[in-house]
Amino acid sequence: MHYVYLLRSLTSPQERYTGLTSDLKARIQKHNQGGVPSTASHKPWTLQTYLAFSTREQAATFERYLKSGSGRAFANRHLW
Repeated sequence: MHYVYLLRSLTSPQERYTGLTSDLKARIQKHNQGGVPSTASHKPWTLQTYLAFSTREQAATFERYLKSGSGRAFANRHLW
């Protein structure tokens, strides 16, 4: 399975992150250990939402959508 996930910073709740992985547990640990440069300054992170897809292509398409203007509006209404 491939996962699109949404994280929220516990220290700065206005900070959010959307990502894609095939190993959700390991990826969240990496974020919280500071192993991801774009999220290291706002750790620790908590998982808000995740969606599972059977193919990486489907997951990547949905991740790109969530990072678009209309996708951010959708996420704000339905996923955060």
